[in-house]
Order: sequence, then structure tokens, then C-alpha cells
Amino acid sequence: MAGTKSTRETFAKMSFAKVYPMYLQKVEKKGRTLDELHAVITWLTGYDDDQIQGLINEDATFETVFDHADLNPNASLITGVICGYRVEDIDDPLIQQVRYLDKLVDELAKGRAIGKILR
Repeated sequence: MAGTKSTRETFAKMSFAKVYPMYLQKVEKKGRTLDELHAVITWLTGYDDDQIQGLINEDATFETVFDHADLNPNASLITGVICGYRVEDIDDPLIQQVRYLDKLVDELAKGRAIGKILR
């Protein structure tokens, strides 16, 4: 996935605050918890619970979220398919980072052990 300019702009302008409740609903529907969701977000981005809530409160875009994140050095170990694309093959860094988060949330919702999710 090369990531066209319009695709990148869509991801860049997407509101984390609007996607976050969908992440939470997805994991809770499968019996996982808010704490587990925050654990995967924290592992990937370095944000703590208060910072995550701050991003939600300020309606931060994904571009802002990942511009200020301290991306985990093991993030490149996240592999697999999400939305039809292999995350390790995505060229655009922002799109790849958003898809990393999507993949982690997906793994959490599918019941994968937290220890295996946090590579």
C-alpha cells in the first residue's frame, strides 16, 4: 500500500476521539477491558492514561497522535493483514502507524494474550 496523497490526508485528519469509542466497543464486546485497550495504546505510542484522555478531549487527529508519540521500537514486529493490507508492507509511516494500532486492537478483540500482543 503506497498510500496516495488523499488516503494519507484521510488518515491524517481522522479524529482519534471518534475512533477510540469504536476501539473500546470492539474489545469490550469480546470480553476485554479498557485497561487492556490502554495497555496496547500505551505500548505502541508511549502515552499514559491521562495523555490518552487528553488526546480524546482535544479531539486530536491521528496525525497529531503519532507526531507526538514515542513509537515503540518493536512496532515493526507487528505483522499481518488489516483491512486487506499487510501492515509491514505499508509505505506511508502515518498510515502504517494507524494500521499498527488497528492491528493491535484487532488482536486484543480476537482474544490473543496481552503478552503476545505486546511483542
